[in-house]
Amino acid sequence: MSHRAHLFSLRIGHALRESCLQEPYGRRRLLRDLLAGITVGIIAIPLAMALAIASGVAPQYGLYTAIIAGFVIALTGGSRLSISGPTAAFVVILYPIAQQYGLGGLLLATALSGLLLIGMALLRLGRLIEYIPEPVTLGFTGGIAVVIATLQLKDFFGLTLTDLPEHYLGKVSALAGGLPDLHWPSLAVALLTLAIMLLWPRLKTGVPAHLPAVILASLATLLLNQQGLEIDTISSRFSYLLPDGSSGQGIPPVLPDFVWPWLQPGPDGAPLEFGWALLRDLLPAAFAIAMLGAIESLLCAVVLDGMTGKRHSANSELLGQGIGNLVTPFFGGITATAAIARSAANFKAGAESPVAAMVHALVVLAGLVLLAPWLAWLPMPAMAALLMVVAWNMSEAHKAVHLVKTAPLGDILVFLTCFSLTILFDMVLAITAGILVAAVLFVREIAEMTRVSDISGHRRLLETPLPAGWSVFKVNGPLFFAAADRVFGELSTQLGGRDGVVLYMDGVSILDAGGLAALNKFVDQCRKQGIRVLIADLQFQPLKTLARAGVQPIPGVLAFYPTLREALESLGEGEAAKPRPDEDGAAGLAPDALS
Repeated sequence: MSHRAHLFSLRIGHALRESCLQEPYGRRRLLRDLLAGITVGIIAIPLAMALAIASGVAPQYGLYTAIIAGFVIALTGGSRLSISGPTAAFVVILYPIAQQYGLGGLLLATALSGLLLIGMALLRLGRLIEYIPEPVTLGFTGGIAVVIATLQLKDFFGLTLTDLPEHYLGKVSALAGGLPDLHWPSLAVALLTLAIMLLWPRLKTGVPAHLPAVILASLATLLLNQQGLEIDTISSRFSYLLPDGSSGQGIPPVLPDFVWPWLQPGPDGAPLEFGWALLRDLLPAAFAIAMLGAIESLLCAVVLDGMTGKRHSANSELLGQGIGNLVTPFFGGITATAAIARSAANFKAGAESPVAAMVHALVVLAGLVLLAPWLAWLPMPAMAALLMVVAWNMSEAHKAVHLVKTAPLGDILVFLTCFSLTILFDMVLAITAGILVAAVLFVREIAEMTRVSDISGHRRLLETPLPAGWSVFKVNGPLFFAAADRVFGELSTQLGGRDGVVLYMDGVSILDAGGLAALNKFVDQCRKQGIRVLIADLQFQPLKTLARAGVQPIPGVLAFYPTLREALESLGEGEAAKPRPDEDGAAGLAPDALS
């Protein structure tokens, strides 16, 4: 693929075709994919369950997501080593949807987001990632991390709060009010999990820290529960009902069935009433899911490109993510996107192709069917501690601190805007505001780069003295709407008593409609004062703008020269004789004057 072709290409299954069909794929590569898939699959099982719980649904729906979306997106997507499934970034979006619309509404919003992602792919919007400034990304991921960590405090401390307020400050107030009633055995299990998660990597065993953490926490919980201390587990918190009428505690050890999303339970336990009104209500949430899914999946693909030296197909990845999120809800799976941590683990485990991600999905499937009775013993405080570590890792706090210490003030303002709005309101508002603030600050900085200076006494550029009453001004920088009025306003203040001015514009790379209007206004002002204007050394884009606008030279008022030397030579040839004011003239440049 060429240097930038990855930003524009679009085909289903791009990564699988490129890595397994266009490149030799033999036993050695297959074995590496199998081992990597098994490794990541084991990692994904407790994470998928914890993320489903954090999103407001039962843990099996996280496993369904890792199975269906993990396989389908790997099969159809555009990034070789991405592992897709439930991720922490979506918790802040999915939890309110699940509370308001139930599982059915969450699945329907996910399916709608899949359609939006497919539309984004067909419109070739894979370049979207290029237009998200780093302060915006760090701001909303940091804000999401804070919200996720806050939501885990209830189970971390074993609080008996039933419902948390909708808004963040209300949640903090309710949690603070419940702290006096914390359950110390739950806190002990959470701290044990957290300590193992933090200390285990120092042993450098190669075994992911969260596996021994949840195993030891489960054993500790079993012992404490035998003493009558009643620590919440998945089996005590969640129950299920199978189609044959049988019920149980924990996770159902069966494969997911095909069910229309709107027939799944709503907020009151009954199926939703499917119709345009419901779709209209869920569309904003679906848009938020699609935007975050696009950003997260493309960010993950870019990170993997840096690790592997390969190139992903951005639009193909959006297509795969869209197909995965469209199909998965019909089997009970919630929103999925590429997970950076699991994808990095996939690379480190030696994965070669999307086959590893498919194997990971099959391992999660085997875990659901074979390990469901044991998974039901996982303690809720341990899951909360696990998600707190996930939140810390996704926050990239070291990058945020470095940005605050070293970045320009404008970037810090963008970061703080996104960070605070994500926490206090929602991610879509935060990203929108962050990008708008970044855009305004960028326009201001570019506008401030445009300068005008009097070079009449610059002997290296002007080899001979200028005639009396003449000056040469050099314009540097883009003449666009945010800068042109100021630049020509500064020029207008220096026109008094002059017969003519030469505008040396070799440093003007851009002339937009605002710049053109300001230029015409300036020329008209000069015409009224009997001042001649010579414009020299126009670059291609400004020249094209003038020609397209049909602007014409005015005899005795406005003239154009290809170089500064030719403009200055015209002064010595008498071209610059002071004109008579022509009140009826109009500034303009005919297309044939550009030749």
